[in-house]
Amino acid sequence: MRAFLALMAICLATAVSAESGLFSMQSREDGRMWEAVGRLELAGKAFCTGALIAPDLVLTAAHCLYDAASGAPIPVDEIQFLAGWRNGRAAAYRRVRRAMAHPEYDFNAPASPERVRKDIALIKLQLPIRNTTILPFATGPHPQTGAEVSVVSYAHDRSEAPSLQGYCEVLDRQRRMFVLSCQVDFGSSGSPVFAYADGVPRIVSVISAKAEADGRPVSLGTELEDSLAVLRAAMAADGVRQTVSAGERRDTGAKFIKP
Repeated sequence: MRAFLALMAICLATAVSAESGLFSMQSREDGRMWEAVGRLELAGKAFCTGALIAPDLVLTAAHCLYDAASGAPIPVDEIQFLAGWRNGRAAAYRRVRRAMAHPEYDFNAPASPERVRKDIALIKLQLPIRNTTILPFATGPHPQTGAEVSVVSYAHDRSEAPSLQGYCEVLDRQRRMFVLSCQVDFGSSGSPVFAYADGVPRIVSVISAKAEADGRPVSLGTELEDSLAVLRAAMAADGVRQTVSAGERRDTGAKFIKP
């Protein structure tokens, strides 16, 4: 499927019908294996979805780190991660120490597949989440076309509990970008896309945008393997720079990084 894609960035939401295949995880029992997925509060104006891949590291979409109106980076002290957010309470609340978009991501670039391919970010939490019920997800190799995947996400009209779409499909893979049948909406940006090996969910992509392909609604996600490696290295290098300079100046511990 080499389809025309009309792209739309997603940061807030509209309603999702019951026919979408989404299961709302209203109770702790329903969502107990998904507590490491959480809502990212963004300056009190918007939210995205993110997921823990380490006790102090959240994976999300790069465009979530920018103010949609001004294009300016959102200060890290105005970002909060609410792990397992459900009906007004979170399993854990964390402030943010650093936030880093992929070094080649350009928020001001026109909507395009190239922008989607770099739409990935890491958020370093002020304190790690160490809780036996909130277990970070491993990441996995990219799925092949035709593979079954699932998505856990929040969205505007389902913002108070995570929803699981248990079965959707990789329709196509286009140069490090996935075209998915998964149904997403505003607020689902940064949602983890899972594939299963031996029954264990592993994150294989991050939702970037919704789109149309040949007249049908689809979602778009970035391939993780290379981009995540680049991003991890950039964040580690910045951590070293902060450590070296700590003796020369007082570090506030809060920083937005755009390499």
